[in-house]
Amino acid sequence: MLEMKVAGIALDAITRSPIVLLKDASDRRALPIYIGQEQARAIMGALENQKAPRPLTHDLIVNMLDAWNIVLERVIIHSLQKDTFYAALIVKQGDVKKEIDARPSDAIAIALRTNTPIWVMEEVIADASIPVDRDADEAEQQAFREFISDLRPEDLIKRFGSSET
Repeated sequence: MLEMKVAGIALDAITRSPIVLLKDASDRRALPIYIGQEQARAIMGALENQKAPRPLTHDLIVNMLDAWNIVLERVIIHSLQKDTFYAALIVKQGDVKKEIDARPSDAIAIALRTNTPIWVMEEVIADASIPVDRDADEAEQQAFREFISDLRPEDLIKRFGSSET
């Protein structure tokens, strides 16, 4: 799993649909997730620390968690099936932990309101992320190629020992 942060909300250039953009800590990978208009407003409100005069849905959920001493430990975006992302809220009350199914947009909106980390499974990142820093990716790949081309069997034996007994 890789922890990601909300970089912001963007609009698809063609469909004008909102997209929440998650980025890894190194700003090398981005995960775009298409969301609805209302979810985009909820996420933007949290990013901008806007407070509604009355609790909106995500605020209400946070209030309920607080009232029942339930801690949102983390959000996990765990799978992608037929262009649909799936997420879970990992909550804890005392010694009891539960996993609650959620749409990623709702999970992100709640995570932002509670300063909870957002984690994404490696498979999801591999399937749906986009490179942000192609030059750094290429430099890393080139360094690995050079490392492999200079590697000798003797180096491995020195480092890890012989497998013969």
